[in-house]
Amino acid sequence: MKIVYLTTGLNMGGAEVMLYNLLSKIDRDLFEPTIISLMDKGVFGEQIEQLGIPVHSAGMLVGKPSLASVKKVVGLIKQAEPDLIQGWMYHGNLAAQFFNFVSGKKTPVLWSIHHSLHDLPSEKPLTQGIIRFGSWSSKYVSKVAYVSEKSQGQHQKIGYDRENSCVVPNGFDISKFQPSAEIRQKFRQELGISDDTFLIGSLARYHPMKDHANLLKAAKVLLAEYPDTKFVLIGTNVDSENSALTDLIAELDISKSVYLLGQRRDIPQITPALDILTSSSAFGEAFPLVIGEAMACGIPCVVTDIGDSGWIVGDTGKAVPPKDPNALAQGWKEIINLEPDARAEKSQAARNRIVEKFALDSIVKEYEHIYQSVVN
Repeated sequence: MKIVYLTTGLNMGGAEVMLYNLLSKIDRDLFEPTIISLMDKGVFGEQIEQLGIPVHSAGMLVGKPSLASVKKVVGLIKQAEPDLIQGWMYHGNLAAQFFNFVSGKKTPVLWSIHHSLHDLPSEKPLTQGIIRFGSWSSKYVSKVAYVSEKSQGQHQKIGYDRENSCVVPNGFDISKFQPSAEIRQKFRQELGISDDTFLIGSLARYHPMKDHANLLKAAKVLLAEYPDTKFVLIGTNVDSENSALTDLIAELDISKSVYLLGQRRDIPQITPALDILTSSSAFGEAFPLVIGEAMACGIPCVVTDIGDSGWIVGDTGKAVPPKDPNALAQGWKEIINLEPDARAEKSQAARNRIVEKFALDSIVKEYEHIYQSVVN
């Protein structure tokens, strides 16, 4: 079965990671994937090509599709002659439907939605428009796959079709993400901190939805009571050149406790070194990969209750309201104050939850089953 994946882009992000993970495990005896990125090949283009999967880019600029790029995508789809077009993320979904119509064929189209609608007005105007347009056009799609149940309910509430929807959560490579004393020691040596220093980590690109200000304000609260705690922040534009971040850190007077490492591609070599993984998002999250990856490493998570974040964590960590630094700091305190045996139990429970419910192999089989049911 020939499948064209039409994605918004291939830069670093949870949806892009999940696309790569899916492609790395999909049964190539049954499925022949081709990737078309509306923008460029980003971070993952070369990695996907190394899987033996062709990757094409339309070269569109953000919010500025050109006639040349439109013609290029139409030509690539016609050349691929797909049995199925899989949209990936909002812009990719809309493009999948549009280009299928323009190509003049009735190829089945699937959408994949990786976003929640906790605070729709916080989205960019163009994204808001695409989301609202999707509420009308979703009934013309063969299947809409949401990565979270909460996201499915939120979209259906604003008019997305109920008859053709399903939930396929993100999956995690439990062999790649697992506890490791060796990784813990090595990464802590990189930071220059001891094994017994309590380390709280955030893995999120710099974006309003990630609400780094909430995290840093919560860090200020926590450090007043636990001054030896360290925080490591990793993600695109989360570095010393980001003046918005560095100015706030300086204003809060917590610079000695915060490490800004920017974008890293060795996340499996970092996550096991944490004591807590935290997600401080204010909106937009549906099923954050970083939470499941941390849990697979046996790391308790303290998260804001956006999308399915709280449900993923369950009773293995803590979910708190968004935009509330005191609540986030209190969640961290509860994990810090656990007795060693209780913390070890949470660690094991976190990994068990991912292994039992969200192992990557089983999630890939769900996608394969959907593809076969739609085409056949």
